[in-house]
Amino acid sequence: MAAGGATPQEIMAAAAAHGLRDHQVAIIGIGLPQVAAFLARATHAPHLTLLLDPGIINPEPTEPAMGLLDPRIWTGASYFGGFVEVLGMELQQGSCDVGMLGGAEVDRHGNVNTSLVASGDRIRYLSGSGGGNDIASLCQEVVILMKHERRRFPDRVRFLTSPGFPGGRPREAWGLRGRGPTRVITDLAVLGFDPEHRSMTLLSVHPGVTLEQVQAETGFELPIPQALETTPLPSSEELAILRSLDPQGLVLA
Repeated sequence: MAAGGATPQEIMAAAAAHGLRDHQVAIIGIGLPQVAAFLARATHAPHLTLLLDPGIINPEPTEPAMGLLDPRIWTGASYFGGFVEVLGMELQQGSCDVGMLGGAEVDRHGNVNTSLVASGDRIRYLSGSGGGNDIASLCQEVVILMKHERRRFPDRVRFLTSPGFPGGRPREAWGLRGRGPTRVITDLAVLGFDPEHRSMTLLSVHPGVTLEQVQAETGFELPIPQALETTPLPSSEELAILRSLDPQGLVLA
């Protein structure tokens, strides 16, 4: 347990939920993005529209799904179509305000790798893009959620699956839409991006976490703002909702 009786995953979910606004359209993945989005809709954003890339719109699952084809995520959906409806229509026409992504690696410029990792001469191939590249390229903004480990935060991703600010250049130079990644939320901290250099910077550390811990688990130097904040803990109401959304602790434990 972290400070205040909340787990790091619950702090992550609450931080992600706080960044969602009412009447937005968000495309989310399974796991923490799903739980964070439902927390937002149960509290301050009741009119939040939720999309999942297989074509599911506004589901009402009773517990987190373990995969995009897990039928639990279809429960109560207002619409069930296919990838074309979400990735081909909603994203292409620019109607998605926020996309939430995870990954194996994220680098200083917010580029995400979900394609391969290597240890020495050994390469292990992962799931690949799925809808990740579409989301990163076409959403108005992107939020990245992942575990904060040095091997996951390299200076440069080994394979660029989903673009943030490739080469630190403006997204317009690559024909990419939207503001790109705005936040990276981890089990240690919340990070943003410097508007001038489009490079990751530290915004807040979670209660009980030190600057030294965050830097030690990051593969590049992090600029530290003068007014570094502490990430707010979930309220008691938010914790109760989170635990009702994940009663078995599949995601939040």
